[in-house]
Amino acid sequence: MFNVFFQATPNTQLHVQRDECSYSCDMFRGGRPFLCEVCNKAFSKKSNLIVHQRIHSGERPYVCDVCNKAYSYKASLIIHKRIHSGECPYVCEVCNKAFNKKSNLIIHQRIHSGESPYVCDVCNKAFSDKPGLILHKRIHSGECPHVCEVCNKAFSKKSNLIIHQRIHSGERPYVCDVCNNVYSDKRNLIRHKRTHTGERPYVCDVCNKEYSDKRGLIRHTLIHSGERPYVCDVCNKAYRDTSYLIKHKRTHTGERPYVCDVCNKTFSYKSSLIKHTRIHSREHHYTCEVCNMEFSEQRSWNIHQHMHSVDGGDN
Repeated sequence: MFNVFFQATPNTQLHVQRDECSYSCDMFRGGRPFLCEVCNKAFSKKSNLIVHQRIHSGERPYVCDVCNKAYSYKASLIIHKRIHSGECPYVCEVCNKAFNKKSNLIIHQRIHSGESPYVCDVCNKAFSDKPGLILHKRIHSGECPHVCEVCNKAFSKKSNLIIHQRIHSGERPYVCDVCNNVYSDKRNLIRHKRTHTGERPYVCDVCNKEYSDKRGLIRHTLIHSGERPYVCDVCNKAYRDTSYLIKHKRTHTGERPYVCDVCNKTFSYKSSLIKHTRIHSREHHYTCEVCNMEFSEQRSWNIHQHMHSVDGGDN
């Protein structure tokens, strides 16, 4: 590869061979002479190699002076400290929403542009960010990598596991500032607060009916389309909503997950348990306007009212 214009001794020949090998390796790596001894990843700068090696060593030399959280990269610490300072230097030119990370701004801007570059290779559903696609693909694979250490229930999203664990801990960190109701999930608090404000932000584009939560709108739109995507794998009965399918499947399994804490009687449906507990509390919700007789169930009240109408209202 090289022309050597001097009398080469065995040592100088070895030196030239090493130089040739080094040159060849650099060419092969595309000008990246610094090689990680653990994973063989190559870098053009030694400083980049040093930073990379922290992945293997676990070294985190950059520490937040507010909360002591540590990072492998200085850039990560800078971004983290914006949580404490509230700094959001990346601003959307369309709606002026601000972000503390440039990557979050780029993802947000796809709301305005409609860009969804990440496409599921199973159903072709498209997403604006890669994490969204990864989570979606678990629907097809059935992967649930986040497991509760108490009851072994598994979840596809870590955030859902965190919310679930509050069932065991009893933690309810989200408090309504109007009525002090508490919730384990921020989304439930947001939905609840709409009962005070009357806000219904989700509107059907067919009949303009409004809903306070997105799930309600999705259920409603299936009325127009006639779609029943949730199918029982035992009898093939189809439902518009997954909650209805879950309830239906109890007719096959015999599952009765709702238990009375007074007499331990079990029920397939929560509504049935609520009606039952009125027997113990002597709570009466339905009163006859003719004779003032009280009933704990609407069905019993309806039968009683029919008796008055048949008898001409004399009883």
